[in-house]
Amino acid sequence: MATPAATASQGAFDRIGGHAVLRRITDRFYDLMEQDPAYAGLRAIHAPDLAPMRASLPSFLAGWSGGPRDWWDKNPGKCMVSLHAPFAIDRDIAGQWADAMRRAVFDSAPADDPITEALADVLGRMALGMAKG
Repeated sequence: MATPAATASQGAFDRIGGHAVLRRITDRFYDLMEQDPAYAGLRAIHAPDLAPMRASLPSFLAGWSGGPRDWWDKNPGKCMVSLHAPFAIDRDIAGQWADAMRRAVFDSAPADDPITEALADVLGRMALGMAKG
């Protein structure tokens, strides 16, 4: 078990569990989007094939959380807000995204760790911040 000082010195990427956990979060998120009718509106604004997004999101989350920045190296000048600007994201759709991601994080990340709550919270706020109107 890591000491509190060791945990405090680790970045979010390492504390959450690195690429393996980010991949599990991503897979759970897209599984929820595809399978749970509560996320039908969210699913409807996405392409029929979610494979490219399933492949890309863990890499984005890795760099965003302080890990390897491969996503930014492959996508210079891009950010999540600009990539989502063409879509009609209202508060309902943003809320669906935030809820599905929160479920995915808590289903996949370390239990009872403050980093899990922090990740779910900040991703949810990011999604809600993309809502238009």
